[in-house]
Amino acid sequence: MADTGAAGKDTADQGKACTADDRRAVSQETAAALVAAQFPQWAALPVRPVDVNGWDNCTFRLGDAMKIRMPTAIRYAAQGEKEARWLPHIAAHLPQSVAHELPVPVAIGRPGGDYPFPWVIQSFIPGESAAASSAVDRIALAADLADWLLALHRVPVADAPPAGPHNFFRGGDLSVYDSETQACLTRAAGRYDRASAAALWQAALSSRWQTAPVFVHGDISAGNLLLRDEKLVAVIDFGCMGAGDPACDLMMTWTFFAGESRALFRSRLGLDAATFARARGWALWKALLALDKPDTDDGTAHQAALLVIETLLAEHRAAEHGAPL
Repeated sequence: MADTGAAGKDTADQGKACTADDRRAVSQETAAALVAAQFPQWAALPVRPVDVNGWDNCTFRLGDAMKIRMPTAIRYAAQGEKEARWLPHIAAHLPQSVAHELPVPVAIGRPGGDYPFPWVIQSFIPGESAAASSAVDRIALAADLADWLLALHRVPVADAPPAGPHNFFRGGDLSVYDSETQACLTRAAGRYDRASAAALWQAALSSRWQTAPVFVHGDISAGNLLLRDEKLVAVIDFGCMGAGDPACDLMMTWTFFAGESRALFRSRLGLDAATFARARGWALWKALLALDKPDTDDGTAHQAALLVIETLLAEHRAAEHGAPL
């Protein structure tokens, strides 16, 4: 869901209006007209698309220091107001040692013209996403991200929203996706070891987070981590945030890290084996969904999903045999 030149949960065409499935296309002209009508103090600022848009929101630059985030469907419409409520709270409680930049809420816009959803203006954070960078120090990033997640887990939850439809159940019980996952397993049979994948999924469903809910970002991915000078400087796109089980935030263990960086990320977090088993379930679900969609023209989407699945299955087999991870 990143929107500052980074790939998100799924990625729209560069520089084009967002549209796919039942999502709404949002044009640059619509964004500019809404700003001019509701925030005339910024009417003279140029509005232009970001290089790579996210899935839940169409995003546009507003001048040099701000961005406009416009939900593409009703199911994403509550994200902006939620970010406006909770981002300042999170930022205020992160220690200076991991105080990477977060988007700063600036204003909340109303539906207008033929655009039917609330929308937001936030600060724009310059940087290159970890997904787009060709020179990521993955070991350093693993350490920095683990430290940031641990700090996020210590932020007082207060009355933060629990997992639910507002964040697609991030931080909640994976069983909500059981039917969908079983259907994906059936449709993709023959492309990987289905029996092992089913066993991994059942292992993920077999435990629960046993302590107090913690803040979860909900979409920790390389596209939502911004770098400058190859260092982590910002975490963006908190639309799926909520309070609950942190397992959903660990998918980069297998989707991005490997070898030494994977081991460091895991050990630095210090979470138990059951939490990582649930995290493997989240990563499997995500990879199965990618396989269930049409592949990209160059075949890389399905190839990447299959690689993640094989990595997950190898680790699950190792865990079943008591091998150290």
